[in-house]
Amino acid sequence: MSAQGQEPEVAVVGSLNLDLVIRVAALPGPGETVVGGDLFTNPGGKGANQAVAAARLGRRVAMVGRVGDDQAGRDLLAALAADGVESAQVGVLDGVPSGTAFIVVRDDGENQIVVSPGGLDVAGAALRAAAVTLLQLEVPLETVAAAAATAAGTVVLNPAPVRPLPDDLLARVDVLVPNRVELAQLAGGPVPETVADAVRLVEGLAARAVVVTLGADGALVVEDGRAGHVPAVPVRAVDTTAAGDAFCGGLADALAGGAPLQDAARWAVRVAAAACTRDGAQASLPTPADLQSLPEAAGG
Repeated sequence: MSAQGQEPEVAVVGSLNLDLVIRVAALPGPGETVVGGDLFTNPGGKGANQAVAAARLGRRVAMVGRVGDDQAGRDLLAALAADGVESAQVGVLDGVPSGTAFIVVRDDGENQIVVSPGGLDVAGAALRAAAVTLLQLEVPLETVAAAAATAAGTVVLNPAPVRPLPDDLLARVDVLVPNRVELAQLAGGPVPETVADAVRLVEGLAARAVVVTLGADGALVVEDGRAGHVPAVPVRAVDTTAAGDAFCGGLADALAGGAPLQDAARWAVRVAAAACTRDGAQASLPTPADLQSLPEAAGG
């Protein structure tokens, strides 16, 4: 049951990490040392970020995952509780550290991220109540497969960090949500520079429906052999760390409400744009009120 005593509308199976973030003028190259600003911490992890994103938009959300029995784990659970995310299925492992992410953010919002997953070996859980089950790949692939097999609602997979996806897993995924780099890696081609390039790469994937996040170019939706472009919302990016997670949370929110995939992607683009205007991961995730002040999508 959710924190409100009702079944969850969205279930998220994935990681919970403590983010350690530092700002720099330029991202370091191989062997290069750069001087950054002050270090700050923020609750994160792709799973937890996506759960909080959907919860802030008003959905009843249940999180399935693991944390360590340490202060970071307690802080991560407290962050979920603060946003009303049900965490009864987040286990606490003795003697195992909670996950940590080391994030370097450039002044224009671009970032580099390294994740130490810690105690994130979660088990398959009963996900039959949720309208949408949201998955990522910061947990073991067998966990993701078990969750997809258990879920009764729409299964959304964000293939990050990217790895080869077994055919039996893809067969259980209703919507695959890669970014342009992940799409290239999955399809075995170059990183798409245009929407048309992305369409060609998607054609090589054995997926029911694909939504590609394209950053400043918006998103691409390919469903039933038809491709549709969703324009971006023009904003000044401050930190893009959780933009993809905001998108996935927004997509799950809209799909749980019965929206068609194209409309859900349009909503998700707005959610992601709002997240880019603030620092941090979970700290940047917007509420519906935050979205009202955004401009209209480019060309729309």
